[in-house]
Amino acid sequence: MRLRCAVLDDFQGVATEVADWSGLEGRVEVVTFREHVRDEDALAAALADFDIVVTLRERVPFPGSLIARLPRLKLLIASGMRNSVIDYEAAQAHGVTVCGTASSSAPPVEMTWALLLGLARGVVQESTALREGGPWQSTVGADLHGARLGLLGLGKIGARVAQVALAFGMRVSAWSQNLTAERAAEVGVELAASKEELLADSDFVSVHLALGERTRGLLGAPELALMKPTAHLVNTSRAAIVDQDALLAALREGRIAGAGVDVFDVEPLPADHPLRTAPRLLATPHLGYVSRANYATYYGHAVEDIEAYLAGAPVRRLP
Repeated sequence: MRLRCAVLDDFQGVATEVADWSGLEGRVEVVTFREHVRDEDALAAALADFDIVVTLRERVPFPGSLIARLPRLKLLIASGMRNSVIDYEAAQAHGVTVCGTASSSAPPVEMTWALLLGLARGVVQESTALREGGPWQSTVGADLHGARLGLLGLGKIGARVAQVALAFGMRVSAWSQNLTAERAAEVGVELAASKEELLADSDFVSVHLALGERTRGLLGAPELALMKPTAHLVNTSRAAIVDQDALLAALREGRIAGAGVDVFDVEPLPADHPLRTAPRLLATPHLGYVSRANYATYYGHAVEDIEAYLAGAPVRRLP
């Protein structure tokens, strides 16, 4: 009997175009879902007849309660090699193999700079004014050369962001709870004495931390209050690291110059969400990982994962 594979959140309709699925023809029927399915009851109904599910990043949670309602599910593939919203114990208990894919750090680095540069030079505001017959030059851009970039986190992504900043002639400092002076020196940046010092001294702050108990809510109202009124915050990491209510208040009250955000507590963002209309905010719909090369890796490896599973030798197993 031919197996059925569901590919979730294929918003752009490219999952079957950027990778070669032809090797599965005759053995696996591939069905893509262009619209996000948010509700667990709706997900259970939509996926009831599928043996394989390919899920995009951490957008769709797979708790034990959902896995238990999918008796046909045998293989769950997540893009990337880390996923915090899959109940691995429940998957194992129900005989579900979980596999991942490789993921490049280059796209989120580039997205970080798209937001930072867009904020610094008022790109969206000026472009909109030009197209709509608005004022000719209404903003005065912030200079990067000589400004200080503060990085919360100096892992693979943070380090690559730092390299670009240094090329712009920025002064770069970094902080995280486990960051050492030796690691900072390797990247060519300064180690901030504390999170508070980094926030107070930086002209731009960019978040590059993994979400966990120690980083959830790391930037709340007291921390945002330390930032200069001329400073900008960029978050392409995880929404929950920054208190969303505190960020909204800081933007509305003009206590920081602006924020660039690519991640949200709820995705896709509801139409009536206050962040959609927040002032001083440059927001994008979680595009950090969305690039042709990265998608080719995600879905190419998904095909490999399925083929390996069918051959009885699963690869890239999670966790």
